[in-house]
Amino acid sequence: MLPQWKAQFGCFDLVVRTDRQPRSIVMVHDIAIGGDDVIVMAGPCAVESERQLLETAEAVAAAGARILRGGAYKPRSSPYAFQGLGVAGLKLLRKASQATGLRIVTEVLSEAEVDLVAEYADLIQVGARSMENYTLLESLGKCRRPILLKRGMVATLEEFLRSAQVIARAGNPHVILCERGIRTFETATRNTLDISAVAVLKLVSHLPVIVDPSHAAGIPCLITPLARAAVAAGADGLLVEVHPAPEQALSDGDQALAIPEFRSMMDDLQPYLEIQRVRRRGPQLLALGAD
Repeated sequence: MLPQWKAQFGCFDLVVRTDRQPRSIVMVHDIAIGGDDVIVMAGPCAVESERQLLETAEAVAAAGARILRGGAYKPRSSPYAFQGLGVAGLKLLRKASQATGLRIVTEVLSEAEVDLVAEYADLIQVGARSMENYTLLESLGKCRRPILLKRGMVATLEEFLRSAQVIARAGNPHVILCERGIRTFETATRNTLDISAVAVLKLVSHLPVIVDPSHAAGIPCLITPLARAAVAAGADGLLVEVHPAPEQALSDGDQALAIPEFRSMMDDLQPYLEIQRVRRRGPQLLALGAD
Protein backbone atom coordinates (compact mmCIF):
# COMPACT_ATOMS: atom_id res chain seq x y z
CA MET A 1 0.00 0.00 0.00
CA LEU A 2 1.28 3.46 -0.87
CA PRO A 3 2.45 5.58 2.11
CA GLN A 4 -0.22 8.22 1.56
CA TRP A 5 -2.90 5.54 1.57
CA LYS A 6 -1.58 4.11 4.84
CA ALA A 7 -1.94 7.54 6.40
CA GLN A 8 -5.41 7.99 4.94
CA PHE A 9 -6.94 4.56 5.47
CA GLY A 10 -4.74 2.85 8.07
CA CYS A 11 -7.04 3.80 10.95
CA PHE A 12 -9.77 1.55 9.55
CA ASP A 13 -8.05 -1.52 10.93
CA LEU A 14 -10.99 -3.93 10.49
CA VAL A 15 -11.43 -3.33 6.78
CA VAL A 16 -7.98 -2.30 5.56
CA ARG A 17 -5.89 -4.76 3.55
CA THR A 18 -2.86 -6.27 5.26
CA ASP A 19 -0.29 -8.94 4.44
CA ARG A 20 -2.16 -11.26 6.82
CA GLN A 21 -5.53 -10.47 5.25
CA PRO A 22 -5.16 -9.40 1.62
CA ARG A 23 -8.63 -10.51 0.61
CA SER A 24 -11.94 -11.49 2.21
CA ILE A 25 -14.63 -13.68 0.74
CA VAL A 26 -18.16 -12.89 1.87
CA MET A 27 -20.51 -15.85 1.67
CA VAL A 28 -24.13 -15.27 0.71
CA HIS A 29 -25.17 -18.79 1.68
CA ASP A 30 -23.42 -20.87 -1.02
CA ILE A 31 -22.30 -17.91 -3.17
CA ALA A 32 -18.80 -16.55 -2.66
CA ILE A 33 -18.43 -12.80 -3.22
CA GLY A 34 -14.77 -11.99 -3.68
CA GLY A 35 -13.82 -15.48 -4.83
CA ASP A 36 -12.88 -16.73 -8.29
CA ASP A 37 -16.14 -15.80 -9.99
CA VAL A 38 -17.64 -12.39 -10.73
CA ILE A 39 -21.15 -12.60 -9.28
CA VAL A 40 -24.00 -10.88 -11.11
CA MET A 41 -26.96 -9.57 -9.12
CA ALA A 42 -29.91 -8.46 -11.22
CA GLY A 43 -33.57 -7.55 -10.98
CA PRO A 44 -35.98 -4.63 -10.82
CA CYS A 45 -35.38 -1.46 -8.87
CA ALA A 46 -38.70 -2.03 -7.10
CA VAL A 47 -40.88 -5.07 -6.50
CA GLU A 48 -44.18 -4.15 -8.16
CA SER A 49 -46.14 -7.36 -8.55
CA GLU A 50 -45.78 -11.14 -8.39
CA ARG A 51 -45.89 -11.46 -12.17
CA GLN A 52 -43.28 -8.77 -12.74
CA LEU A 53 -40.89 -10.20 -10.16
CA LEU A 54 -41.20 -13.87 -11.13
CA GLU A 55 -40.81 -13.11 -14.83
CA THR A 56 -37.68 -11.10 -14.13
CA ALA A 57 -36.26 -13.64 -11.68
CA GLU A 58 -36.68 -16.54 -14.09
CA ALA A 59 -35.09 -14.57 -16.92
CA VAL A 60 -32.03 -13.30 -15.02
CA ALA A 61 -31.42 -16.75 -13.51
CA ALA A 62 -31.48 -18.32 -16.97
CA ALA A 63 -29.01 -15.69 -18.19
CA GLY A 64 -26.52 -16.42 -15.41
CA ALA A 65 -27.35 -14.11 -12.50
CA ARG A 66 -26.91 -15.64 -9.06
CA ILE A 67 -28.67 -13.08 -6.85
CA LEU A 68 -32.01 -11.34 -7.37
CA ARG A 69 -32.16 -7.65 -6.51
CA GLY A 70 -35.45 -5.93 -5.78
CA GLY A 71 -36.59 -3.11 -3.54
CA ALA A 72 -39.44 -3.79 -1.14
CA TYR A 73 -38.85 -0.40 0.51
CA LYS A 74 -37.92 2.47 -1.77
CA PRO A 75 -36.33 5.73 -0.56
CA ARG A 76 -37.60 8.11 -3.26
CA SER A 77 -36.65 11.72 -3.83
CA SER A 78 -40.31 12.65 -4.34
CA PRO A 79 -42.97 11.90 -1.70
CA TYR A 80 -45.39 11.30 -4.58
CA ALA A 81 -43.30 8.52 -6.16
CA PHE A 82 -43.86 4.80 -5.59
CA GLN A 83 -42.48 3.91 -2.15
CA GLY A 84 -42.49 0.11 -2.49
CA LEU A 85 -44.75 -2.70 -1.30
CA GLY A 86 -43.09 -3.16 2.08
CA VAL A 87 -43.66 -6.52 3.74
CA ALA A 88 -45.70 -7.74 0.76
CA GLY A 89 -42.66 -7.07 -1.41
CA LEU A 90 -40.41 -9.04 0.94
CA LYS A 91 -42.78 -12.00 0.71
CA LEU A 92 -42.74 -11.84 -3.08
CA LEU A 93 -38.93 -11.82 -3.04
CA ARG A 94 -38.94 -14.97 -0.93
CA LYS A 95 -41.40 -16.61 -3.35
CA ALA A 96 -39.19 -15.71 -6.30
CA SER A 97 -36.16 -17.11 -4.49
CA GLN A 98 -37.93 -20.39 -3.81
CA ALA A 99 -39.06 -20.63 -7.44
CA THR A 100 -35.67 -19.93 -9.02
CA GLY A 101 -32.98 -20.71 -6.45
CA LEU A 102 -31.68 -17.14 -6.61
CA ARG A 103 -30.51 -15.52 -3.40
CA ILE A 104 -32.05 -12.17 -2.45
CA VAL A 105 -30.59 -8.71 -1.92
CA THR A 106 -32.88 -5.91 -0.82
CA GLU A 107 -32.49 -2.57 0.90
CA VAL A 108 -33.19 -1.64 4.51
CA LEU A 109 -34.03 1.97 5.32
CA SER A 110 -33.95 2.18 9.11
CA GLU A 111 -32.70 0.33 12.17
CA ALA A 112 -36.34 -0.46 13.08
CA GLU A 113 -36.63 -2.66 9.97
CA VAL A 114 -33.35 -4.57 10.22
CA ASP A 115 -34.73 -7.70 11.90
CA LEU A 116 -37.72 -7.83 9.55
CA VAL A 117 -35.66 -7.46 6.38
CA ALA A 118 -33.15 -10.01 7.69
CA GLU A 119 -35.94 -12.61 7.87
CA TYR A 120 -36.33 -12.44 4.08
CA ALA A 121 -33.03 -11.17 2.64
CA ASP A 122 -29.86 -13.19 2.12
CA LEU A 123 -27.88 -9.99 1.62
CA ILE A 124 -28.97 -6.64 3.07
CA GLN A 125 -28.32 -3.48 1.07
CA VAL A 126 -27.48 -0.09 2.53
CA GLY A 127 -28.41 2.49 -0.09
CA ALA A 128 -26.30 5.49 -1.05
CA ARG A 129 -28.51 7.83 0.96
CA SER A 130 -27.99 5.71 4.08
CA MET A 131 -24.22 5.29 3.90
CA GLU A 132 -23.72 7.76 6.75
CA ASN A 133 -26.74 6.70 8.81
CA TYR A 134 -24.54 5.44 11.63
CA THR A 135 -27.43 4.28 13.80
CA LEU A 136 -28.52 1.99 10.95
CA LEU A 137 -24.94 0.84 10.34
CA GLU A 138 -24.45 -0.06 13.99
CA SER A 139 -27.70 -2.04 13.96
CA LEU A 140 -26.47 -3.93 10.90
CA GLY A 141 -23.28 -4.66 12.80
CA LYS A 142 -25.38 -6.74 15.18
CA CYS A 143 -27.14 -8.51 12.30
CA ARG A 144 -26.00 -11.94 11.12
CA ARG A 145 -26.66 -11.23 7.43
CA PRO A 146 -23.91 -10.01 5.07
CA ILE A 147 -24.17 -6.34 4.14
CA LEU A 148 -23.95 -4.67 0.73
CA LEU A 149 -22.80 -1.10 1.43
CA LYS A 150 -23.29 1.43 -1.36
CA ARG A 151 -21.04 4.45 -1.67
CA GLY A 152 -22.78 7.74 -0.96
CA MET A 153 -23.40 10.11 -3.87
CA VAL A 154 -20.77 12.60 -2.66
CA ALA A 155 -18.70 10.36 -0.40
CA THR A 156 -14.93 10.09 -0.58
CA LEU A 157 -13.34 6.65 -0.36
CA GLU A 158 -12.17 7.54 3.13
CA GLU A 159 -15.77 8.23 4.18
CA PHE A 160 -16.89 5.05 2.42
CA LEU A 161 -14.44 2.88 4.33
CA ARG A 162 -15.31 4.67 7.56
CA SER A 163 -18.89 3.45 7.17
CA ALA A 164 -17.67 -0.09 6.51
CA GLN A 165 -15.53 0.16 9.65
CA VAL A 166 -18.62 1.15 11.68
CA ILE A 167 -20.43 -2.03 10.62
CA ALA A 168 -17.40 -4.23 11.25
CA ARG A 169 -16.63 -2.61 14.61
CA ALA A 170 -20.23 -3.24 15.71
CA GLY A 171 -19.69 -6.95 15.12
CA ASN A 172 -20.38 -7.79 11.47
CA PRO A 173 -17.25 -8.20 9.30
CA HIS A 174 -19.22 -9.51 6.30
CA VAL A 175 -19.35 -6.31 4.25
CA ILE A 176 -19.34 -5.88 0.47
CA LEU A 177 -18.51 -2.46 -0.96
CA CYS A 178 -20.51 -1.13 -3.93
CA GLU A 179 -19.37 1.67 -6.23
CA ARG A 180 -22.50 3.11 -7.85
CA GLY A 181 -21.31 6.37 -9.31
CA ILE A 182 -20.85 9.75 -7.67
CA ARG A 183 -22.13 13.23 -8.38
CA THR A 184 -19.77 15.37 -10.42
CA PHE A 185 -20.22 18.37 -12.73
CA GLU A 186 -20.99 15.98 -15.64
CA THR A 187 -24.64 15.87 -16.74
CA ALA A 188 -24.53 13.45 -19.69
CA THR A 189 -25.00 10.54 -17.27
CA ARG A 190 -27.01 10.20 -14.08
CA ASN A 191 -23.81 9.86 -12.04
CA THR A 192 -20.14 9.40 -12.85
CA LEU A 193 -18.82 5.85 -12.45
CA ASP A 194 -15.59 6.16 -10.47
CA ILE A 195 -13.81 3.19 -12.01
CA SER A 196 -10.58 4.19 -10.26
CA ALA A 197 -12.39 3.59 -6.96
CA VAL A 198 -12.58 -0.11 -7.78
CA ALA A 199 -8.83 -0.35 -8.28
CA VAL A 200 -8.03 1.74 -5.19
CA LEU A 201 -10.43 -0.16 -2.94
CA LYS A 202 -9.02 -3.51 -4.10
CA LEU A 203 -5.56 -2.25 -3.10
CA VAL A 204 -6.38 -0.67 0.26
CA SER A 205 -9.19 -2.91 1.58
CA HIS A 206 -9.62 -6.66 1.91
CA LEU A 207 -13.40 -6.36 1.41
CA PRO A 208 -15.05 -7.47 -1.86
CA VAL A 209 -15.96 -4.67 -4.27
CA ILE A 210 -18.87 -4.70 -6.72
CA VAL A 211 -20.17 -2.12 -9.20
CA ASP A 212 -23.68 -0.87 -9.98
CA PRO A 213 -23.47 0.35 -13.60
CA SER A 214 -27.21 1.07 -13.74
CA HIS A 215 -27.19 3.92 -11.21
CA ALA A 216 -23.87 5.17 -12.52
CA ALA A 217 -25.07 5.44 -16.12
CA GLY A 218 -28.76 6.14 -15.83
CA ILE A 219 -28.91 5.18 -19.52
CA PRO A 220 -29.38 1.55 -20.62
CA CYS A 221 -27.03 1.69 -23.62
CA LEU A 222 -24.11 2.55 -21.31
CA ILE A 223 -24.65 -0.30 -18.84
CA THR A 224 -22.83 -2.98 -20.83
CA PRO A 225 -19.66 -0.94 -21.52
CA LEU A 226 -19.53 0.19 -17.89
CA ALA A 227 -20.01 -3.42 -16.77
CA ARG A 228 -17.09 -4.44 -18.99
CA ALA A 229 -14.93 -1.72 -17.46
CA ALA A 230 -15.91 -2.80 -13.94
CA VAL A 231 -14.97 -6.42 -14.56
CA ALA A 232 -11.69 -5.40 -16.21
CA ALA A 233 -10.86 -3.19 -13.21
CA GLY A 234 -11.23 -6.18 -10.87
CA ALA A 235 -14.78 -5.87 -9.53
CA ASP A 236 -16.04 -8.94 -7.70
CA GLY A 237 -19.60 -8.51 -8.91
CA LEU A 238 -22.20 -6.40 -10.71
CA LEU A 239 -25.56 -5.05 -9.57
CA VAL A 240 -27.82 -4.48 -12.58
CA GLU A 241 -31.39 -3.24 -12.90
CA VAL A 242 -33.62 -5.39 -15.12
CA HIS A 243 -37.35 -5.06 -15.80
CA PRO A 244 -39.67 -6.96 -18.19
CA ALA A 245 -41.17 -3.65 -19.38
CA PRO A 246 -38.89 -0.73 -18.40
CA GLU A 247 -41.22 1.84 -19.95
CA GLN A 248 -43.90 0.76 -17.45
CA ALA A 249 -41.63 0.53 -14.38
CA LEU A 250 -42.77 2.35 -11.26
CA SER A 251 -39.18 3.17 -10.30
CA ASP A 252 -36.05 3.94 -12.37
CA GLY A 253 -37.39 2.51 -15.61
CA ASP A 254 -35.17 4.88 -17.60
CA GLN A 255 -32.05 3.05 -16.44
CA ALA A 256 -33.32 -0.55 -16.44
CA LEU A 257 -32.39 -3.12 -19.04
CA ALA A 258 -35.17 -5.06 -20.70
CA ILE A 259 -34.78 -8.82 -20.42
CA PRO A 260 -33.36 -9.31 -23.96
CA GLU A 261 -30.88 -6.50 -23.28
CA PHE A 262 -29.74 -8.22 -20.08
CA ARG A 263 -29.21 -11.48 -21.94
CA SER A 264 -27.15 -9.60 -24.52
CA MET A 265 -25.09 -7.97 -21.75
CA MET A 266 -24.36 -11.35 -20.16
CA ASP A 267 -23.30 -12.79 -23.52
CA ASP A 268 -21.07 -9.77 -24.13
CA LEU A 269 -19.42 -10.13 -20.70
CA GLN A 270 -18.52 -13.81 -20.98
CA PRO A 271 -14.96 -13.33 -22.33
CA TYR A 272 -14.25 -10.75 -19.62
CA LEU A 273 -15.70 -12.94 -16.90
CA GLU A 274 -13.61 -15.88 -18.05
CA ILE A 275 -10.40 -13.84 -18.09
CA GLN A 276 -11.06 -12.74 -14.51
CA ARG A 277 -11.92 -16.28 -13.44
CA VAL A 278 -8.63 -17.63 -14.80
CA ARG A 279 -6.61 -14.72 -13.41
CA ARG A 280 -8.04 -15.19 -9.92
CA ARG A 281 -7.25 -18.88 -9.89
CA GLY A 282 -3.55 -18.17 -10.08
CA PRO A 283 -0.61 -17.47 -12.37
CA GLN A 284 -0.11 -21.14 -13.12
CA LEU A 285 -3.53 -21.29 -14.75
CA LEU A 286 -2.81 -18.13 -16.71
CA ALA A 287 0.32 -19.79 -18.04
CA LEU A 288 -1.68 -22.86 -19.07
CA GLY A 289 -4.29 -20.66 -20.70
CA ALA A 290 -1.60 -18.90 -22.72
CA ASP A 291 -0.91 -22.11 -24.64
